[in-house]
Amino acid sequence: MADKKDAAAKGAIRSPIVSVLGHVDHGKSSILDSIRGTNILATEAGAITQAIGASIIPLDTFRKKCGPLLAQLKLNLTIPGLLFIDTPGHAAFTTLRKRGGSLADIAILVVDVNEGFKPQTIEAIEILRSYKTPFVVAANKLDLLPGYRHKHDGLLLDLGAQSPEFQQLLDKKLYELVGQFYERFQMNAERFDRVTDYSKELAIIPCSALKNHGIAELLAILAGLAQRYLEQRLSVSVDGPAKGTILEVKESVGLGVTADVIIYDGTLRRNDTIVIAGLDAPLVTRVRALLEPVPLAEMRDKKAKFRPVNEALAATGVKIAAPDLDKAIPGMPLRGASSPAEIEAAKRSLQQELDEVAIETDEEGVVIKADTLGGLEALSKLLREDGVPVRKASVGPVSKRDIADAEANHETDPFTAVILGFNIPDAESTARVRVFTSPVIYRLIDAYKEWKATALQEAQRAAMAELTAVCRLEILQNCLFRQSNPAVVGVEVLQGTLKTGTLLMKPDGTRVAHVKEIQQDGKSLSKADRGFQVAISLPGATCGRHINEHDLLLTELTEDEFRTYKEYKDILTAEQKTLLKEIAEIKRKQNPVWGV
Repeated sequence: MADKKDAAAKGAIRSPIVSVLGHVDHGKSSILDSIRGTNILATEAGAITQAIGASIIPLDTFRKKCGPLLAQLKLNLTIPGLLFIDTPGHAAFTTLRKRGGSLADIAILVVDVNEGFKPQTIEAIEILRSYKTPFVVAANKLDLLPGYRHKHDGLLLDLGAQSPEFQQLLDKKLYELVGQFYERFQMNAERFDRVTDYSKELAIIPCSALKNHGIAELLAILAGLAQRYLEQRLSVSVDGPAKGTILEVKESVGLGVTADVIIYDGTLRRNDTIVIAGLDAPLVTRVRALLEPVPLAEMRDKKAKFRPVNEALAATGVKIAAPDLDKAIPGMPLRGASSPAEIEAAKRSLQQELDEVAIETDEEGVVIKADTLGGLEALSKLLREDGVPVRKASVGPVSKRDIADAEANHETDPFTAVILGFNIPDAESTARVRVFTSPVIYRLIDAYKEWKATALQEAQRAAMAELTAVCRLEILQNCLFRQSNPAVVGVEVLQGTLKTGTLLMKPDGTRVAHVKEIQQDGKSLSKADRGFQVAISLPGATCGRHINEHDLLLTELTEDEFRTYKEYKDILTAEQKTLLKEIAEIKRKQNPVWGV
């Protein structure tokens, strides 16, 4: 604590808050593990991050890991260190929000250099851009490229130690990444040692978390960028009341319900009164105990050693024990207050901050849910970018009221009788409401879009089945069974499907008759598909006058039916498209704007 006080007193600059994002299995936790020199990843179920935490990386650690490199890059760091948030599936990034955007000052986007962009990579970039959070790219798993040679000093700048073939392959992989950034996001990116202007180019740092290779460069670039471009944002009022965000609320042995909090401004002291924003009303309580992780320990690591402290200065992660914390919600802002006037001012400020979280809603649309306000905000933004309207948005699990709200959409638009839940407990769908839940936003949106596309096609096919089916027939030789009243002839269905009631015409547009009945081997049929040979009755037609052997007959459609078919063009077969085109050409010889 003394080091942080000294640093704060000198320049009132806090540690930058760093968030780590990326696609599953691309190495987010491994990179943090390499930075910390601890072994948290090994304790994770399935080697994938299962919880949220924070780690303090002091300036001394930087100097040990990056000393020669700092000197080489002429970086004189004055920041107290870095506070890392470990981010499973972007949940922490969206949870940790504050007025004006994300609580994270800067981020690391982890990309597997062998795989490039994956769906969650794209989602992470979209979220970072929507919050205007600067970031660097860790092109991880360098050691999996063929021909990799491990360097024990861990520095990348001397890539000459690698073979020419490896350097060529690395450049190829990096420029594939550079191309993806530009093509999809119009962002200029470059390998970090080739960047000429860090304010205009995105830095890509090749690294191997497994071999600790390139981690020093990653830390140095990250810290240098934060110090150079975020100085104003990092200024804090050390003597002012604490400002923070709830990271997680959980039961702690011997302490009851506690809250893990990130403090980003001011100082929080034991016995301080704190005000936490709530969905209905702010929660006012008093801090009974403050516990701080020792440097390089991680809040969620079961072996992490917490020490009681009397105060916590920004920026830090701290565990708070206080009454009524079971009512606190992750993602909600927190303020310290020392007088009744400050408590009232904090209540007003927090309510105003919540009101500013403008999740725009429409008169019609889906219902969305999330475990935190920030998660709800991120889900809403990404749905809007995909053109999905949102009728109602709220924090918490799916309720009966949510089901009722979604069901109200069913009559007007059954495809919006849907609830999308991000990072909340699973809930059952009903006969009229579909519920989708996922801890990953892109999977949630993809599941909804896939369901909607399938359901829409089914609805279109059902509607199309009500239209007159299109077909082409040939009257068979020696199959004029009855001359008239009605004419009965044998035909083969050459294309499409013939149904009873279909109006037939000749290729010159001459109307023939409606099909009254279809028979095969003495049995009546309602339809006959391609290849069928059947007998049909045609009231009003006369063999020898209107129709003859080998005549070709096609379906005659109304203009309205043709226009409806065009609405379903995405699900039409090639055969149906050919027939519809031919029918339109025949009709337009008589009326050039037919069906337009």
